[in-house]
Amino acid sequence: MEHFVVSARKYRPETFEDVVGQKAITNTLLNAINNDHLAQALLFTGPRGVGKTSCARILAKKINQDATDDETTDFAFNIFELDAASNNSVDDIRNLTDQVRIPPQSGKYKVYIIDEVHMLSQSAFNAFLKTLEEPPKHAIFILATTEKHKIIPTILSRCQIFDFKRITVRDIKEHLADIAIKEGVDADEDALHIIAQKADGAMRDALSTYDRVVSFSGNKLTREAVTENLNVLDYETFFRTTDFLLENNIPETLIYFNKILAKGFDGQHFIAGLASHFRDLMVAKNQQTISLLEVGELTKSRYFEQSQATSYTFLQEGIDLANTCDFNYKLSQNQRLHVELCLMKLASLTDPNSTEKKKTKHHILSPEEVEEASSQFTEVAQYQPTTEKPVEKASVEPEDKVKENISEVSPAQDVDLKSTEAQSSPAKNTNPTEAKSTETKPVSEIQSGSSEEKHTVEEPQERIRPSLKHTPKKVNGLSIKSIQEKKRLKEQLKKDKPEEEVLTSEFTEEDMQKAWKEYIQLLSENGSKIVASVMGTSQPKLDGKVIKLELPNDSMRLNLIQDQGDLMRYLREKLQNTLISLDISVNHTSEKKYVYTPREKFEKLCEKNPNLELLRTTFDLDI
Repeated sequence: MEHFVVSARKYRPETFEDVVGQKAITNTLLNAINNDHLAQALLFTGPRGVGKTSCARILAKKINQDATDDETTDFAFNIFELDAASNNSVDDIRNLTDQVRIPPQSGKYKVYIIDEVHMLSQSAFNAFLKTLEEPPKHAIFILATTEKHKIIPTILSRCQIFDFKRITVRDIKEHLADIAIKEGVDADEDALHIIAQKADGAMRDALSTYDRVVSFSGNKLTREAVTENLNVLDYETFFRTTDFLLENNIPETLIYFNKILAKGFDGQHFIAGLASHFRDLMVAKNQQTISLLEVGELTKSRYFEQSQATSYTFLQEGIDLANTCDFNYKLSQNQRLHVELCLMKLASLTDPNSTEKKKTKHHILSPEEVEEASSQFTEVAQYQPTTEKPVEKASVEPEDKVKENISEVSPAQDVDLKSTEAQSSPAKNTNPTEAKSTETKPVSEIQSGSSEEKHTVEEPQERIRPSLKHTPKKVNGLSIKSIQEKKRLKEQLKKDKPEEEVLTSEFTEEDMQKAWKEYIQLLSENGSKIVASVMGTSQPKLDGKVIKLELPNDSMRLNLIQDQGDLMRYLREKLQNTLISLDISVNHTSEKKYVYTPREKFEKLCEKNPNLELLRTTFDLDI
C-alpha cells in the first residue's frame, strides 16, 4: 500500500508563482530580491492557511539560490525553523542568538523562520530585541503569526510587515479544479464551489476538505455528495424554500423546515442562510450586479430566473424579517417556533388575503375634498314627512285623497312649505310661531266621514338634519392648508357656541368661606383627602371677586391647582357669581419646620422651658 500524502503537503507551493491569491506580496518579495532591497527582519501576518510559512520557505531558498546561481542546491542547512509555541522561553531565544553569530557554511544567508511568534513570552521578546534590531549581515529573520496584535510594538517597529489576505472563493475553486484534473477526479463546479466557501479563505482547509470528500465519493465529486458529507445547506434548499414562500404555501414551508431540522441542521444556520439567499436574489435582479455572485454559471442562471419572480419589496422585507429572527434566536425560549413564525410572515408577504393586506389604509382628505363630501351628504340626508302626534288605529288613505289634502293647503302655507324644504339647518329657520301655525289643519276641511276617524293630519314637512357643514370636521394637521382649515373651524365653533350665562349675584366673605368648607366636606366624603387637607391648611380671604389663598409650599399649591376647575365650578354655582377667580400664592416663611433629631427636639423643648438646659448642665446629661 502506497503511503498517502495529504494534498496540503503534496501540492505545497515550491515557487512564488505557485502561491495562490497573494500576488501583491509575492511580486514585492521578488522585486526586493532582484533589486537587493530585502529587509533583514520580515513579519508575515494573516489568517491561517493563506501561505505565510510557504512564502517564508520559498524566500529563504530563493535568496541563497540567487547568490550562487545554482538552482539545484537545496540550502537546507541555511534555513532554521523555530516553533515559538513550544520554544518560547528566554533560554530558547538565547540559543538562537548564539547561532546567529556563526556565518553560513555555504550560500550567502542564514534564514531564521520563527512561526507563531506571538506565543513568545514578554522576557523572550525583550531578549530578542537587540539581535532583531542589529543582526549580522548574513542573518535574515522571518516572523510568522496569525495574531499581530499580541506582538509588542518594539518588535513590530523593527520589522517590515506583510499582511496576507484571505484567498477568494474563485481562486480556491480554480486551484482545486487544477488538483482534481491532476488526480483524475471528475468534480462538479458547484461541488468545488461549496468546498471553497466552506474553507473561508484558507487554502489548507480547502485541501483538507477536498481530501475528505474525495475519500467519501471516490473519483466522481458531485454537489449532492459534498453537501451530504459536509452537512451544509446547499443552494437547492433555499431555492425550494423561496418557491414555497412565493406560493404562500405555509404548510409545505413548515414541513420542509421540519425535514431540515431532522437532518441535524440548526434553525439559526437555516434562517441566516435564507437571508443570504435573499441578498443573492436581489443582486441577481440586475445584470450589472450579478457578477457579485460567487457561484457557478449554472447556479447564476437559477438565481436570475428566481429573482425575476420576486419583487424588491419582498426581498427587502424578507431580509429584514430573517435578520431580526437571526438576531433574536438566542434570546427565544422556543427557538423552533421563533423560526416558524418568521417563515409564516415571509409566506404572507405576497399573499393578498393576509392580515397585513386587509388593514384599512387611511386616506387623508384635503379641505376641498371634505367640503365636497359634505355637500354630497347634505343632499341625501333628508327624512320623509312624519306626523307630530301618534294616531291610534290610523287608517291608510288612498294616494288620490292625500293629493287632495295637499292641494287644499293655502298659498301662504305652500310658500312656507317650500322655504322649509330648501333649508338644511335649524339655525336658518324663520319665526317659530309662524311655522307652528302652518303645521296642522282640521280634518273637517279635508275629510268628511264618521266621527271615529276624526284626527289631525300634519302637513308634509321635512325633519331637518344637521349637515357636515355645521358639525366639527376632523382635519389632518400635516399640511399648511389643513392647519388653516383647522384654525378657521375653531373660530367658527367659537362663534356658533352659545355664550354662557353671566351670574353677578352679590355675596359676602362669610358666604364664600361657608361654601369653601362645604366643598372641603364634600371632598372628604368622596375620598379626596389630600386636596381637602390642602384647602383646610389656611383660611381664604376675599378681595373683591378674587379669592386669595396662601399656602406654605409649592407641592400643596400644585395639588390644589390640579383640582381648581372643579372647585371654581362649585363656588360659582354655589355663590351664583361667574366672575369669581382664585389666586394661590406660596409663603415659604410660614412653612412649618418639623423636628427630627434628638438635638432639635431638645432645643424645641428648651424654647418652652429654659430650665431644661440648666438641668442638663447640672447633671452632665447627654442628649
